Amino acid sequence: DAVAALNTLQTNAAAIDAAAKADPANSVRLMPEMIQWCRWAGYEPADFDNFRPIHIAGTKGKGSTSAFISSILAQYTPSPSQPKPLFNKVGLYTSPHLRFVRERIRINNEPLSEELFAKYFWETWDKFEESARAQGKPTDKTAKPSYFRFLTLMAFHTYIREKVDTAIIECGIGGEYDCTNVIPNPSVTGITSLGIDHVQLLGNTIEEIAWHKAGIMKEGAPAYTVPQLPAAQDVLERRAVEKSVHLSTIQNNPLLQNIQLGLSAPFQHSNASLAIVLAAKLLQSLSYPLPSLFPSNLPPEFIRGLEQVRWPGRCEVRRETGIAWHLDSAHTLESIHLAASWFASEALPPSPSSPPQPQQDTLQPPPPSPTNNTKTPPRILLFNQQTRDASSLARALFSTLSTTLSTPHPFTHAVFCTNLTFKESGYRPDLISINTDKAKVQALGVQRGLRDAWRELDGECVVEVKGSIEEAVGWVREIAGMEGGRKGGGRGEEVKCLVTGSLHLVGGFLEVFEGGDEAR
Repeated sequence: DAVAALNTLQTNAAAIDAAAKADPANSVRLMPEMIQWCRWAGYEPADFDNFRPIHIAGTKGKGSTSAFISSILAQYTPSPSQPKPLFNKVGLYTSPHLRFVRERIRINNEPLSEELFAKYFWETWDKFEESARAQGKPTDKTAKPSYFRFLTLMAFHTYIREKVDTAIIECGIGGEYDCTNVIPNPSVTGITSLGIDHVQLLGNTIEEIAWHKAGIMKEGAPAYTVPQLPAAQDVLERRAVEKSVHLSTIQNNPLLQNIQLGLSAPFQHSNASLAIVLAAKLLQSLSYPLPSLFPSNLPPEFIRGLEQVRWPGRCEVRRETGIAWHLDSAHTLESIHLAASWFASEALPPSPSSPPQPQQDTLQPPPPSPTNNTKTPPRILLFNQQTRDASSLARALFSTLSTTLSTPHPFTHAVFCTNLTFKESGYRPDLISINTDKAKVQALGVQRGLRDAWRELDGECVVEVKGSIEEAVGWVREIAGMEGGRKGGGRGEEVKCLVTGSLHLVGGFLEVFEGGDEAR
């Protein structure tokens, strides 16, 4: 099984901890190592020019920006609305995945099929073993690169074999030493909003982090970013000069005010604005006639792409009887603030002058109109962040929501759980992660710490700790059921639950929500 074999390449918690403590000077070896892995896979870095890569780095919004670009460019592939297509195939490589590892490698916005994933996985795997045998080396785990490096090279191999016309490549961590930076000649590069994250690898300051992110800029490729903190902007501009790169800063596009983005949170305007310019630059590099940066209107393909984009787990609402699940992964202080602001905008009743909201993905019809009962329905938090400063993130979430909702009690209930999907059977193979300490996870230390911190913040909130996502979801459903019973068979206002924190939590939630026991 390809996924089981892939999981043997994961790095365990002890190795990750050791890497974080290692001399930062060791990082300079990472790119020469990646180039060697390319050669053992049968490629030179210049071969990746074939799929005209668009390279994206950043702390917040790089996945959403990549999804916007992919959705826009896919409008130029064959379809009833595009009789003269410019492309046949558009690739999109992102990380991490939500439910299935093949989500990381997309073509025309669709994850690779199971058949294609297995085909290209084993071709890549076998090539490494052939290279090892040719050198008289063993063909065990040491003959293959680590998990993310392997997937990156597998994605590049897939895009070459599938004759992808262009591919959007999202960095994993950082930029300068990220394995995706083996790309020598991107068509265009983009850097989304920067913040503090991955400090063990990138540094503790915004200046250090900006230095790493700027590493994707290459001479000959235009570079674009969004407004940054002054300290970060200074570093980006200085590195652009060092690399002989023209760097432009993109403000929010005012034309977006009249477009209903598929990712509807207000902060997505920054990501969409950057995506518009990056997609346009790629098209212009192919001599496709486009008005310069669209001063007065956007082409219909761009509008359709912006409206049709779907990026599960980001500013997404899923509904079932009695519950609106609001999903948004957030693992930094900046992103938790944005997630809280988005949830507040969803939780507050719309003003009479507000425009109609877009229809969200649902499994059930929208709930009936509220009854005359003025009691505030439960607002529930489902949260976990296993590997970062979870308590600081939770406190930031509480602070933002308390202010935005004008209440010292932003949630009536809160449940903190691990990223374990199911109580009995654990994880599906795609969701297995060995980069956390299993004993610490099972001890629920992080979750109990979150419970205690939340009780200090709000003594009236009902707080629970659960060992799995399945149990946490069940607890929320019990509360919603009791609320429905009080309001007459579930005909009252729906319960709103914010699922946020780790992307692995959101992915596990979707596994429970969509697949249930059958998915195991």
